[in-house]
Amino acid sequence: MIGRDAISISSAYSFRAWKGLLLLACLLLLQSPVGQAQNSLAAALQQQSEFLPVHEAYRLNGAVTADGQIHLYWQIAEGYYLYQHMFKVRHTDASTPTNLSIDFPPALDKTDEFFGDVSVYYDEADLTVSLPDDEARLTLAVTYQGCADAGLCYPPETEHLLVDVATVAVTPTAFERQPSNAANATSTGPNMTLLLALGLAFLGGLILNAMPCVFPILSLKVLSFATGDRTEHRRHGLAYLAGVVASFVLIASVLISLQSAGRWVGWGFQLQSTGFVIGLAYLFAVMGLSLSGLVLLGGRWMNLGAGLATAPDSRGSFFTGVLAVVVASPCTAPFMGSALGYALTQPAFEALAVFAALGVGMATPMVAISMSDTARRWLPKPGAWMETLKQVMAFPLYLTAVWLLWVAGKQSGVDTMAAAAAGLVMLALGLTLIRGGATTRVVGLICMVSAIILGSVRGDATSIDKGERDGIVAWSPERLQTLRAQGTPVFVDVTADWCITCLANEQAVLFTDDMTRAFEAAGVTYMVADWTNYDPEIGAFVREHGRSGIPLYVMYPGNLSATPAILPQLLTANIVNEALASVSR
Repeated sequence: MIGRDAISISSAYSFRAWKGLLLLACLLLLQSPVGQAQNSLAAALQQQSEFLPVHEAYRLNGAVTADGQIHLYWQIAEGYYLYQHMFKVRHTDASTPTNLSIDFPPALDKTDEFFGDVSVYYDEADLTVSLPDDEARLTLAVTYQGCADAGLCYPPETEHLLVDVATVAVTPTAFERQPSNAANATSTGPNMTLLLALGLAFLGGLILNAMPCVFPILSLKVLSFATGDRTEHRRHGLAYLAGVVASFVLIASVLISLQSAGRWVGWGFQLQSTGFVIGLAYLFAVMGLSLSGLVLLGGRWMNLGAGLATAPDSRGSFFTGVLAVVVASPCTAPFMGSALGYALTQPAFEALAVFAALGVGMATPMVAISMSDTARRWLPKPGAWMETLKQVMAFPLYLTAVWLLWVAGKQSGVDTMAAAAAGLVMLALGLTLIRGGATTRVVGLICMVSAIILGSVRGDATSIDKGERDGIVAWSPERLQTLRAQGTPVFVDVTADWCITCLANEQAVLFTDDMTRAFEAAGVTYMVADWTNYDPEIGAFVREHGRSGIPLYVMYPGNLSATPAILPQLLTANIVNEALASVSR
């Protein structure tokens, strides 16, 4: 009879194994901006609600001059400044958006913590832009970026101005820069309250347990409750709850810190770091090797200190909760988008409360099973089949590692993917040798260090962008505005290669032949915003629609005055067809 120790993820095996593997992933993560951002976390949390909104910090006005040029004038709030090198003015009505020539006034030299030695403007910035000679009426996209002396750096901001040279009128266009009303989804608009956000986050956390990135890990943990002492199970359940909630609160803290530093990111932001993706691939592969019995994890070398070797088993359940949150990062469950989008527009305490509710929701099924004698009686009895199940569960982990290597290749090129795959081989060899004698252990450690080095190799991304597929155009604010001004309805798909929900929707619904014909028949342009790598403009677009993560699907009518609709994060053909019908009439 094989007891729960054969498959338990929460015992000393869990505590030591998961801790060592998570440490390995963190070593690669520290190379990314995410790791660097944590150093200023406390200050960012304190300052988050003290800064002005971007349009109050920088007020833009424009005027056409007598010689047919345009003056762009920013009134800058005290303690804020604008970067000279970040100004950009584009003519969006041209067939290809064109950058216009800018005449800059003298600027102040400044050593800046974000860009180094730069030229900036305080109090005001007055630029002169040369307009095309043959254009009497045109739309300009004006991009700028600024920071506050107190430490906040805003993301690049783009405003659209309609310029009529004949009447010398300069007016803002109807370009969508406000959160949209949702269709078939809960809005994060004025009807959203903290209590509702907490409830939606709780439901989203519950659903996360059924997502393919989480279920293989938790299914084995649940079976470990089939036998043993009920008091011990309850202790493990509470420790798991603490691990999940603490992890979500930590992620929320980093999100707030990054956004306060001017980097608009959302749920799954860490997967925009190739280093973290490779670290996660290593983690899944080694977990699979362990479940297959090919490597034995544990031992003092995987601990952070000697005292941890004798830690209580319930700590293993805590780190199982941490692990569950890590592997859930590529997934977005229904209700999560609206709740987290609301959270990240609120003060720090309310934002952290919503993320904590998400963690409570995710941990609730496990805690309920650990507390309920009735639920445990429904679990299957231990037996030899559990060893077989443990080995079978290794293969979804191997497939996940392959997929993550593919994501790394899409982000940084095939050379990166090949180096990371070689690193996996060295990691497996190192884990095999680490159990031997002194000399063998040294060789094993060298192999593991070489795996980290190989995981740090970066090539050049050569993959085809999703926006280059037949019938699909790449997203840009200017292209979206131009199409809508021409009366063309547009469907915007904000996606990423690391987003499992996005890939599932694409393969099951959006990229099918029937759906392609439906888009053509409705006259709707399919536009893709690919957020596989960090893009501040896409991040701002996601945030403006009341979301903190992807997928995000927005159906824009051809009429500029009409309100766009946000579709649910899990799509069906009927949902998309109804949205197409609503804009094709």
